[in-house]
Amino acid sequence: MTTLPTENFPKHVAVIMDGNGRWARKRLLNRINGHRKGIDAARRTVTACRELGVEYLTLYTFSKENWNRPRLEVEVLMGLLEKHIRIEGEDMMKNNIRFSAIGNIAELSRGVRTAIDEVTEMTSSNDGMLLQLALSYSGRDEIVHAAKKAARLAQEGKLDPESLTEETFQSFLYTAGVPDPDLLIRTSGECRISNFLLWQLAYTEIYITDVLWPDFTRDHLIEAFEDYKKRERRYGLTGDQGLKPAAL
Repeated sequence: MTTLPTENFPKHVAVIMDGNGRWARKRLLNRINGHRKGIDAARRTVTACRELGVEYLTLYTFSKENWNRPRLEVEVLMGLLEKHIRIEGEDMMKNNIRFSAIGNIAELSRGVRTAIDEVTEMTSSNDGMLLQLALSYSGRDEIVHAAKKAARLAQEGKLDPESLTEETFQSFLYTAGVPDPDLLIRTSGECRISNFLLWQLAYTEIYITDVLWPDFTRDHLIEAFEDYKKRERRYGLTGDQGLKPAAL
């Protein structure tokens, strides 16, 4: 394996893993075959990110809107999730990876919820990369959830609405304690963020690739990282104000 300088690579990477269905359709296979291959791509990406020094990896695994897919597909996806969360738990322990899930977890099947709880607890003492799966996730729903929490605290007299800041509000999000993504990668060529991390992506660099998710490899990940290193993150300032390359 080639050793690469990683000092300018992103510390938090978010991925919209798109294209499983199209990958399967191109091969005259059913969508479930695409999802199984997508799991292989996710495993490759987790391994590569850990090796390249990424500190946080958030994978958009199952959106709230995905519940509207055919019932059989959803049931199979829940089964695949439960199975692979448990399987990958052992590898996470070997590789010092922490695990968590964000989203409306209560909507998931009991088996998936149990697997999440077990692997989260199992890996809680690890201090390496954090792997976050966004499950039954909606960016708008997350913001509404945070707003309701702020409203409850205000109603109970525990929060002065006039003192509410972005930092305080951020602490009510599912991702509390995790820095915003430096880089968002979306596969399959679609140019939208699909209700993913709407608050957190405010200043995230976005990289779009035509590669379908099951075909996504370590080399494609490195291409995205190399592109990221060329970016200048201005945060509303100008390029003349002494800004550094993206990851610095």
